[in-house]
Amino acid sequence: MMHLGLFIAGEGHHIAAWRDPGAPGGVANQDIDHYIELARKGEAAKFDFLFTADTNAVFYGDQIADWCQTTQALRLEPLTLLSALAVATERIGLVCTATTTYLDPFHVARLFASLDQISHGRAGWNLVTSSAPAEAANFSAPAHPPATERYARAREFADVVLGLWDSWEDGAVTADKESGLYFDPDKLHRLDHKGEHFQVRGPMTIGRSAQGRPIIVAAGQSEEGRDLAGATAEVVFSVQQDLGDAQAYYQDIKARAARHGRDPGAIKVMPGLMPVVGATRAEAEDKLQRIQDFIHPDLGIKRLSSMLGSDLSGFDLDGPLPELPASLEQAGRQQVVIDMARRENLTIRQLYERVVGIRAHRVIAGTAEDIADDMENWQSSGAADGFNILFLTYPGGIDDFIRGVIPILQARGLFRTEYAGATLRENLGLAVPANRYTAARGAKAKRVG
Repeated sequence: MMHLGLFIAGEGHHIAAWRDPGAPGGVANQDIDHYIELARKGEAAKFDFLFTADTNAVFYGDQIADWCQTTQALRLEPLTLLSALAVATERIGLVCTATTTYLDPFHVARLFASLDQISHGRAGWNLVTSSAPAEAANFSAPAHPPATERYARAREFADVVLGLWDSWEDGAVTADKESGLYFDPDKLHRLDHKGEHFQVRGPMTIGRSAQGRPIIVAAGQSEEGRDLAGATAEVVFSVQQDLGDAQAYYQDIKARAARHGRDPGAIKVMPGLMPVVGATRAEAEDKLQRIQDFIHPDLGIKRLSSMLGSDLSGFDLDGPLPELPASLEQAGRQQVVIDMARRENLTIRQLYERVVGIRAHRVIAGTAEDIADDMENWQSSGAADGFNILFLTYPGGIDDFIRGVIPILQARGLFRTEYAGATLRENLGLAVPANRYTAARGAKAKRVG
């Protein structure tokens, strides 16, 4: 069964979506009613989860003027947003980003465990290391630590969070009014973690949810990112543009999971996809180009330069992408973008339209049948377990997809017509992870027996 994530973002994922005449007025990025509407549309269509990204900075460039042509400088804190959406929905999963670079494991563990309880087992944590340079200055740092250090911290961070989530065994709380014993002390555990980056005693202040614990999502592209995903993630977001590259990435992530002693089937690879639906291919392409034309060239160049780790402002917009030095900070995504430019012979202008406007994810502009065919091909060819769907604009893009594409996928038996269960793990086909302490006790009893 194909899995679908709904990537929500204000007026839409295109950087100039706010300029579209059909986009909502006001500040959609901060409008809870707008997000509730999107979440309920996604739930009615049976998406596995909705997802929202995050950056702890107003802008990527050196000046506020670098971002004055986009709404992306405004965003709600994602866990607060998803807590509100949890009580406005019943089945759709709730996934958001929290950085391991500037937060602490106890905070992240507690926040996501709270969301998991509030939503009755529908929470997921998108584990990231910070990459936007402007974030550092908001956390008393002159610059990010080196990428290798950030990933080492992230790996230990994930280990601590997973340990804290196991603090309370299932059935620990007895609430025995007669004896006066509220919980079994043998089923509450301190972590007592002492590592290179963290010293965390524990225990956690929140117990396990209906799905055991939140799922972990990652988006590894670099070598370090892929290995972190293979070791920890249950859902992986990817940005591959080419079917062959996507198949190779899919096999690589599954192989890394196996090398870490995990079941490769317990990790779902979901490439990002922006479907633009039209009655004809020409109509869909016109719809896409109309929004592309709204990108201000200054914004396009600044964002592309940030993404590639090199200043492109002195080059001809309608000329080819020059040779660029390798970027340690943007290594994984930089190579994807460069490969795209070379493969499709794109000019700098065409390249920023592709990657700045649409977050460097794959775009299909066509009929509903075209899009369904492509999605089926990628899944059946071993390139994807599903897709994280971004829409050009909201609410128009999601409405077109729900009306046109989803019924075709359902008719082909590729996508659900009803949710499999009440938790995110049930709907993703993931098992509830055993509590480490319960498992250890069981293993010890088996050895003794």
